[in-house]
Amino acid sequence: MGAISSVFFALLKSGDRVLLPSDGYHATRAMAERFLKPLGIAYDTRPTPTFLDGGFDGYRLVFAETPSNPRLDICDITAIAEAVHRQGGLLVIDNTTMTPFGQRPLDLGADIVVSADTKAVNGHSDVLFGHVASRDAEIVGKVSDWRGMVGGIPGPFEAWLVHRGLETLEVRFDRMCSSAETIAKRLKAHRTVSGLRYPGLDGDPSHNLARAQMERFGFLISFELTSEQQAEAFIDNCPLIESATSFGGVHTSAERRAKRGDAVPPGFVRLSIGCEPVEELWQAIESSLDKIAG
Repeated sequence: MGAISSVFFALLKSGDRVLLPSDGYHATRAMAERFLKPLGIAYDTRPTPTFLDGGFDGYRLVFAETPSNPRLDICDITAIAEAVHRQGGLLVIDNTTMTPFGQRPLDLGADIVVSADTKAVNGHSDVLFGHVASRDAEIVGKVSDWRGMVGGIPGPFEAWLVHRGLETLEVRFDRMCSSAETIAKRLKAHRTVSGLRYPGLDGDPSHNLARAQMERFGFLISFELTSEQQAEAFIDNCPLIESATSFGGVHTSAERRAKRGDAVPPGFVRLSIGCEPVEELWQAIESSLDKIAG
């Protein structure tokens, strides 16, 4: 949120209008409602799968999150960038779920990238951190000025923790994505699982677009179990799953997202695949699913 707020407050002024995803990270919308709106900065929301619909006329800044969290829907970054730029706006992409090893939005036409480096970039779940990236020197200057003025600057120890994570990000991300591809296929075939979403699966609604604009398919998987109780039991009974709201760490984690206020069914689970040996991890997941199936 430090990264997102620095972009908004550094680049927007009263009278501007912003477009946000209706299905992405909830705190982005909450900040717009609670802090931007009283300053005269209006905002609208739009679902990620149909983000291009309606055009971008009148928007000073368009903010997209792809894949979206937690449903993992995808939008076409290149097409959106071209349409936004025709209207004179700026495109910001939240690339938290993919990292630069999975997707490079600046190469696809985005003006700005933000990321919660608390997640995979750090990788060890022991720091709160974010970053803003742009190839536009004027944008970088404005964001840097705002950050320095309000004091949103990480300490040296926090910076060291993220630097440590960066040294292994490529190998961790490769392992996590490869394991997720294996486990997603097996989850889809399990009798207790429905509504599974993973961009790497051939039948996923986002698969073709994911193949075109993403280097890897990511380490997040979402699916539904029949009830809140089943979802909680699955997470609690699996010895290799940490119950956590964050994701992207070396340890596999999961959360029932409805309890965080997301507009998802009660049994909706977001699963973040870690670096454990994939066969041992699958055995633990399968065993926990079998227990709740009865």
